[in-house]
Amino acid sequence: MKYLVTDDSKLARRVLIKSLLPHTDKEHIYEASNGLQAVQLTLKERPDIVFLDLTMPEMDGYEALPKLLKIKPDIKVVVISADVQEQAKEKVLSLGAKFHIAKPINPQKLKEVLEALENE
Repeated sequence: MKYLVTDDSKLARRVLIKSLLPHTDKEHIYEASNGLQAVQLTLKERPDIVFLDLTMPEMDGYEALPKLLKIKPDIKVVVISADVQEQAKEKVLSLGAKFHIAKPINPQKLKEVLEALENE
């Protein structure tokens, strides 16, 4: 499995990557600091799972999400955002995200999400 962690906060990326390490090797984790980089990395590296923030410069998560799915229709996108409003959740799920989770994600919740994605 390849993972792409997309967030404009370096700290948020580090925290999520640290939580991912018990589930995979560092060389299977890629980082992007905005949606445009996520799209470019998806074209190049073809990740299986993308963790995507919503509020980012250059290209936000709302714009990046459909582009990621167009590049790789079987990609699994998990939105991790501080925007926990029901409207945001409904929008990203309608755009094709598998989950919408509040930031910061804790290791137990991450484990549950990964298990759910593996069983799809």
